[in-house]
Amino acid sequence: MADEAKEAVFPKLPDGAGKIDDKAAKAFTTTASGLKYRILREGTGNKPTAHQTVEVHYHGWLDNESVFDSSYKRRESISFPLKRVIAGWTEGMQLVGKSGMIELEIPPNLGYGAQGAGGAVPPNATLHFLVELIEVK
Repeated sequence: MADEAKEAVFPKLPDGAGKIDDKAAKAFTTTASGLKYRILREGTGNKPTAHQTVEVHYHGWLDNESVFDSSYKRRESISFPLKRVIAGWTEGMQLVGKSGMIELEIPPNLGYGAQGAGGAVPPNATLHFLVELIEVK
């Protein structure tokens, strides 16, 4: 029961983020790999493939709600090839269309795993992301 209540709460949107759809999914869907996601705003354009480059705005935090990275805080979107990021991003970004918003919960095996990422992401951390897909290139 507590998990259902937790899933029904949407993340706090960072300054500069667009709106969540009124009909956004309240529960997460889990893929075969263990990635959890929910579409917060349906996109109106094409979904990217793993071989494309995307431009996004994102906000990433840990289970304890500490933010470890945010393009919103830098006030600058970022572009990158989907094949050159953690597996959870490569898989998750293919689930949302251009101009859409997705929330990702990435288990350690699809994130930074046992090594973590510098001082910002500890080993075996579950990663949480709010991502807006601006452009598919």
